[in-house]
Amino acid sequence: MDEADLKFWKDAGHVARRTIEGIKGEIVAGKSWDDLIDSAERFIRRHGGTPAFPVTISVNDIAAHYTTNSMLSKPEGLEDEMIFQNGDLVKLDVGVHIKGALADNALTVEVGNGGNHTDQIRAARDARDASIEAMTPGSTWAQVGAAAEQIHLDAGFQPITNLCGHKMERWNLHAGVSVPSFDCGKTNPGFKGGPEINSFYAIEPFNTTGKSGKIEDIEPGTSSNIHRVTGNITVRKAVAKKKLKPLGATMARYIEERYSTLPFAERWAYSLLEKPFPGEDPVGIRKKWNALIKKLTSIRFLESYSALRCVDRGNVAQFEHTVWMSDGGPEVLTVE
Repeated sequence: MDEADLKFWKDAGHVARRTIEGIKGEIVAGKSWDDLIDSAERFIRRHGGTPAFPVTISVNDIAAHYTTNSMLSKPEGLEDEMIFQNGDLVKLDVGVHIKGALADNALTVEVGNGGNHTDQIRAARDARDASIEAMTPGSTWAQVGAAAEQIHLDAGFQPITNLCGHKMERWNLHAGVSVPSFDCGKTNPGFKGGPEINSFYAIEPFNTTGKSGKIEDIEPGTSSNIHRVTGNITVRKAVAKKKLKPLGATMARYIEERYSTLPFAERWAYSLLEKPFPGEDPVGIRKKWNALIKKLTSIRFLESYSALRCVDRGNVAQFEHTVWMSDGGPEVLTVE
C-alpha cells in the first residue's frame, strides 16, 4: 500500500470519526431526524470530507439505510413523527470519502440516557471490537463472525445474520466481500476465506432484541431514499440505444458527475430537476422525478435501496469501524 494513498483513507477515517463524535450529542429529545442528518452532512464538508453516502438515522426496530427525503415523508409503518423521543434507540451511520478513499462508521445511543438499552448498546460495541481483534493474519471470516456472535448471545441478544459488514475499495463502498457478525461456519459458501492484507473493511455487527435475528426490506423499494449509479451502462450507450431522451441523459450525466458510483440521497439530486422546469408546480416536478428514477432504474443505470427493519420488530443496535488490514494485523482508521 502506497503511503500517499493510505493517507487519503486515514484522513477520511479521521473526518468520519470526528463527525460521529461531534454530532452524537445532538441526538436529543425534540430534535428532528432531518435536522440531525443535515447537521452531520454539513459537519463532514466543513472538516474536509465529502459524504460517501447519505448520513442515515435508524431508530428502534429500523436497522439501517434510512435517510430523509425532500418531502420529509415517513418510512412505512412509522406512526410517530420523525422527532427523537426519550428512550429511542438511535443508530447514526456516517460515511466519508476523500478522493474516493472511504471511511464508514456508526454508533448507537439511547435518547435521554435513561438506561433502558445499556446492555444492548454495550454488546454491539463489544462485538465490533471482538470482531476486529479476531482479524489476525490468516484468520477466517467464520472466526471473525463467531467472535461477534458470542458477545451478543452472552449478553442475551440475537446477532442479525442477514446484514453484514463489507470490504471497501476506492469509489466502491461494497466491494464484493461480506463480513459476518455471526458464526457462519467454516464451509459457508458466502463467507470464503478471511481478511486480506492491504484491504479495507467496514466491521459492523448488528444485534436485536427480536428472536429471529433477521431484517427485512421496508416497502417500497425506494424506501431508503438512497440511490446509486451502477456503472453497468454508460449514458452514451443508453442514448445510442434510444433508452434515454435528451433530458434524461442530461440528468444522468449530472448525477454521475456529482456522485460517481457512491450512494446519493434523493434530496441531494432532486433540486437538479427543478432547474430545467422553472415555474413548474411541485406536483409536476415530483411526477417528473419519479418517472426519471423509474426510467434510470429500468435501464440499470441506477439502483435504489430499501430501508431495513427487524422482522419481528425487535430493537436493533449497531457499532462500526473502518479497518485496514496491515501486515501486522488490523488497524482501525475511524479514530479521532
